[in-house]
Amino acid sequence: MQQIRSTRFIILLCLSLGLLACEAKEASVDPLLVNTEAGLVKGTLLQGAAQSVRGYLGIPYAQAPVGELRWQPPQKVTPWQGIKDANHFSNDCMQIPFPGDAAPLGEPVSEDCLYLNVWAPNTADQDKLPVMVWLHGGGFVNGGASPSVYNGQAFAESGVVFVSLNYRLGRFGFFAHPALSAENPDGPTGNYGFMDQIAALEWVKNNITSFGGDANNVTLFGESAGGRSVNVMMLSPKAKGLFHKAIVQSGGGRSESNGSVVYLDKEGKGAKPSAEQIGVAFATSVGIDSEGQQAMAELRALPVEKVLSGLNMASTNVPTYSGPMIDGKVVIEDDESGFTAGHQMKIPYFVGSNDFEWGFLKDYNPNAAQMIAKGALAQASDPNAFLAAYQPFVPEQNEQVNMAFLGSMIFGDRSFVEPARFLARQTSKVGQATWFYRFTYVPTSLEGKVDGAYHASEIPFVFASGTARYADDWSEADKQVSLVMHDAWVNFAKLGNPSIEGQEAWFNSNNEQVIEFNAEGAVVKSDPLTKRLDQITPLAQ
Repeated sequence: MQQIRSTRFIILLCLSLGLLACEAKEASVDPLLVNTEAGLVKGTLLQGAAQSVRGYLGIPYAQAPVGELRWQPPQKVTPWQGIKDANHFSNDCMQIPFPGDAAPLGEPVSEDCLYLNVWAPNTADQDKLPVMVWLHGGGFVNGGASPSVYNGQAFAESGVVFVSLNYRLGRFGFFAHPALSAENPDGPTGNYGFMDQIAALEWVKNNITSFGGDANNVTLFGESAGGRSVNVMMLSPKAKGLFHKAIVQSGGGRSESNGSVVYLDKEGKGAKPSAEQIGVAFATSVGIDSEGQQAMAELRALPVEKVLSGLNMASTNVPTYSGPMIDGKVVIEDDESGFTAGHQMKIPYFVGSNDFEWGFLKDYNPNAAQMIAKGALAQASDPNAFLAAYQPFVPEQNEQVNMAFLGSMIFGDRSFVEPARFLARQTSKVGQATWFYRFTYVPTSLEGKVDGAYHASEIPFVFASGTARYADDWSEADKQVSLVMHDAWVNFAKLGNPSIEGQEAWFNSNNEQVIEFNAEGAVVKSDPLTKRLDQITPLAQ
């Protein structure tokens, strides 16, 4: 009898091991099956112009931050059994979509949104490939990984493993309250969107090898709020060692350009309320006056519509929303202070902006643009010198149009163009390999309709995704500029520099060269905006 029981046990054990072996064998035989820490995922095969690509969409990198996990640091994914199909995008993070968004969402929004996407070359090459991780923009209140203009297929066709991700936005992603701080007195609180980004980078470190990527060769890049996030990650002790190169597209960099500094638990510059005070003001605005655990229970029970409370890119400057804050754990200091002190990661750095970032303001709100121009002239130490520096770039029209044009240009320079130069100067000063770019190209279908490269207009050129935005208007000339720009980003990920053919583009204090992406492709030159930006620097600080 004992022998029979032993035999049965051995048979069951062998069957069990056999099933495990079959599952492992299935993953190794099927090139679309990948084994992650949490379980198997199956992607789809995408036919590209150059080669086929494996796409894995909607992979969870953290638990859904809902219920008791609302306003908690991201928690590890619970492992799953069987195979998870990764063939469609997940929800984008909760927000009120912005009608004029240059990258409209492709999926519904939800609090359950902590997912990422991977595109990888479909190759049997055993060499680990460079990895590029994309952080979307949207002012920390809008955006997501689903917009078609962010499709990573072209990057995979170019020989890199590409990752995009969602992170919590608005009050779901950036919210502080004394009761929250009391819940987690020794841990990070407030900047949940940044914590999500770090959790996604940790996922990349632990899993990307299974997709053919090199976990020790990761380039983090982003645009606007995504670009600012890259700078934040470069300064955060929590992100140390999780990436090895950085690209910042129109990410600001001055404290003023990113809004007044908000501290977790004390007033900021200009006596701005603390993030906790702003959180209490929000709670009061929705009828929550309790404290401690009761306050948090009521806040976590709020319907999403009340947490959103009308917040999007058209209305971020409200007294009940703090945005990113200095929390002392994830964010130790503001970008300007950190880069001035040389506290950032010393890694290859590629930074830049577009030449007329806020060009749309002169048409969208000419009165505001005129006020900006008048305010800048009032602040300038020498208004005549200020005007002289801008005059070559402002068309001669009637005074109102002239001032609106000038104000739009000043606002863009102050927010993005001058801060990009500031960051390049700070990184090169401490010996970092630094490249400084500016995008000035106008697509052929917009010639005569716009006066320069507006905010976010470079994205389809970087991603080689122009048809997603311009459809049949994406011309051969546009494609050629896109090819040059896309290759520069890929070269940076592969080689640690944008490798502009036949031209030395290194940025340093003795040779402040800019790589200008224009109708000719990529042209390395002395910065033509030097005098203009020199006038802006005192206003941007």
